[in-house]
Amino acid sequence: MSCRLLSLNNLRIYIYVSFSCILDQQRKEKKEKERQKKKNQREIVRECAATVVEMRDIDDLPKNAANYMALTPLWFLERAATVHPARKAVVHASRTYTWLQTYRRCCCLASALSRRSVGVGSTVAIIAPNVPALYEAHFGIPMSGAVLNTVNIRLNASTIAFLLGHSQSAVVIVDQEFFTLAEDALKIMKEKSQGNFKHPLLIVIADESCDPKALRYALGKGAIEYEKFLESGDPEFAWKPPQDEWQSIALGYTSGTTASPKGVVLHHRGAYLMSLSNPLIWGMTEGAVYLWTLPMFHCNGWCFTWSLAALCGTNICLRQVTAKGVYSAIAKYGVTHFCGAPVVLNTIVNAPPKDTILPLPHVVHVMTAGAAPPPAVLSAMSQKGFRVTHTYGLSETYGPSTVCAWKPEWDSLPPETQARLNSRQGVRYIGLEGLDVISTKTGQPVPADGKTIGEIVIRGNVVMKGYLKNPKVNEETFANGWFHSGDLGVKHSDGYIEIKDRSKDIIISGGENISSVEVENNLYLHPAVLEASVVARVDERWGESPCAFVTLKPGVDKSDEQQLAEDIMRFCRSKMPAYWVPKSVVFGPLPKTATGKIQKHVLRAKAKELGPVKLSKL
Repeated sequence: MSCRLLSLNNLRIYIYVSFSCILDQQRKEKKEKERQKKKNQREIVRECAATVVEMRDIDDLPKNAANYMALTPLWFLERAATVHPARKAVVHASRTYTWLQTYRRCCCLASALSRRSVGVGSTVAIIAPNVPALYEAHFGIPMSGAVLNTVNIRLNASTIAFLLGHSQSAVVIVDQEFFTLAEDALKIMKEKSQGNFKHPLLIVIADESCDPKALRYALGKGAIEYEKFLESGDPEFAWKPPQDEWQSIALGYTSGTTASPKGVVLHHRGAYLMSLSNPLIWGMTEGAVYLWTLPMFHCNGWCFTWSLAALCGTNICLRQVTAKGVYSAIAKYGVTHFCGAPVVLNTIVNAPPKDTILPLPHVVHVMTAGAAPPPAVLSAMSQKGFRVTHTYGLSETYGPSTVCAWKPEWDSLPPETQARLNSRQGVRYIGLEGLDVISTKTGQPVPADGKTIGEIVIRGNVVMKGYLKNPKVNEETFANGWFHSGDLGVKHSDGYIEIKDRSKDIIISGGENISSVEVENNLYLHPAVLEASVVARVDERWGESPCAFVTLKPGVDKSDEQQLAEDIMRFCRSKMPAYWVPKSVVFGPLPKTATGKIQKHVLRAKAKELGPVKLSKL
């Protein structure tokens, strides 16, 4: 037994010694790695120090409170109130506010929020159409230190519930017309909260043009009326600008054309730069009269909310956008500028004579973006006296960030050629540092031949901070130091880019790529077509083929849709390659987002429901 114990003891000693040796070896290796790491770090520091010495400025003067402040567009409002206190700032129906009144109202909003402990780190959501309160929110909310979350009024209750929950909105300001929508969203949030729901402060905006019953209902449910809320604030409130220009100013959610909303976070610096780039690009001057046809909730109105304060201009609010409303505002208020998606322009050019005021009393400047505008629509707008500037951008780039800059040499070209050139997405904005089209395979810039398709990528100070609480998607979106737009396009010899499609909208038929945008542009040339959108439909022979969804112009005989479809296909065959021609045409209204973008994901679902295009037996 003792021998066995001895042998066991020896075994134990042997094992102990073996583990000890292993541990000693591991310690040595760890120390060597640490020594090497520190050596590498010292080398990096030396290299950086050498670089600093090489790139050293002519002085060592530091930043201080007198010569450096964080960039923010909030100062534009204070300046407008100082320079033009009595000038009209915001006009809505019978209500008018001057710049001084607007500034004081925004101070009241910021103060009232602050008194309720809403500030830095808080989010305030607002669900409203283009009314004064929504304009004031663009200043008052960030003046309190909180982040502005403008919500699309056309979303359903379940989607709004997701946005309010995801953004953790502490306050919800809602127009009386949409109070029940907000109420339904909050109910959904409460049901899903499992007892942890904290009801946000609810504020309702009254509007004399709406049914008063909706306001009474909201007040009966405990909502605070917006004007009463402002009265609880201080018009002399000493608001503080952000200490850091990287601080978030706004949060907006992508929706409508994509399946899952993503929270786009914007900073004060980008908002400042875009607010000044806009008027420079467009040639806007001090005192411009701007009509709000573009929803302010869409990417903060492409930052024109802040631009108008910088220009001390006048905001004309339009609660509902109609062709008649646009023409009337031009005549009544002397509107000089407005923005809109191509669908808004299409509505204007196809308006019945009774809704128009032509010829226009003066030149009206129009900026369009949001989708690739058909050259036919641009040409029609020009013929009616509107001067159209075509831009391109995304929510992630503070709205438009490229412009099809007009060149004097284009003035002598035929109108059709002018429209085609102006339908391109163009060159980068003044406030944007980087724009390119790169190969989706190699990541290298494509040749400037107008043919080679690649992805449009962007970089610079007017690119979002990122998507809220979405690190994986952020990593993909910002891969290799670029913001990847997901838009496919080409680069022309003059450096102008042109979108050919969204990556998911390209139709692959028999191995050949078909640009749905180019097919749509040709469809718009047909005299009976008011609107058109093209998506892929499964095809038994070719894999996929174009399926056209078409809205006909008023007055077109719709009794024989089969004949109309054949006529449209014949027309297309005369304008484009045979394999581009839609093999199916579906008539009816097109689904759209609140900003006028056609919801292609809805149309793709409809095309799927149609089933495949059958293989011909002939």
